[in-house]
Amino acid sequence: MHSVSRQLTGRVLGIWLAPALGILLLITNPVAAATPTLLTDLALVDALRSGGYNIYFRHVSTDWSQSDNLRQADDWLSCNPAQMRQLSESGRADAVAIGDAIRSLEIPVGEILASPYCRTVETARLMKLGEVTATTEVMNLRAAEYFGGRAAIVATAQALLATSPGPGSNRIIVAHGNVAQASTPVYPAEGEGVVFRPDNKGGFHLIGRISPADWPRLLNLAQQ
Repeated sequence: MHSVSRQLTGRVLGIWLAPALGILLLITNPVAAATPTLLTDLALVDALRSGGYNIYFRHVSTDWSQSDNLRQADDWLSCNPAQMRQLSESGRADAVAIGDAIRSLEIPVGEILASPYCRTVETARLMKLGEVTATTEVMNLRAAEYFGGRAAIVATAQALLATSPGPGSNRIIVAHGNVAQASTPVYPAEGEGVVFRPDNKGGFHLIGRISPADWPRLLNLAQQ
């Protein structure tokens, strides 16, 4: 986990460029104003089965008696609950159930990305949908100072959501509520999946939302 395969654009080009990059992408890469009607139930499942979507999950529920004690770079990698907030047992069960549902619904999954925080990587791994790659493209905004600032993280998150996963598969991204809130029109609850469709013009559309409690209902509908 100490090795993060993807690097922030702002970090590569230099911290001085990050604010300008963030402003540029906020202008040229927003969610389109005319967002299509949200899909629900089997219409959403059928769309996901066809592929071409980014499914952004906020990590599943955590133990809020714990708190993040972020003092230096890489503290976010810690799975020690005395240092960083970790998943709750109910959250771990939700992650397993979400993965089971995605497989049962035959929703194709290609790339699986997660913020390098322990709770996000663990969420993605518990889904058991494939190899998980840690990426700072969707880094928690509380660690923004280590990655070129808030605008740089917003810019790379939006760029990722605007990137198509390719035909026939969906990309799963597991990250944080504050990144979604700053980069998209939604603030997902813990464990909620938010579906975005790249528009092939540098932006993306909000297509649907799936809470942890929705997956059993979707399975039931699909089996009728």
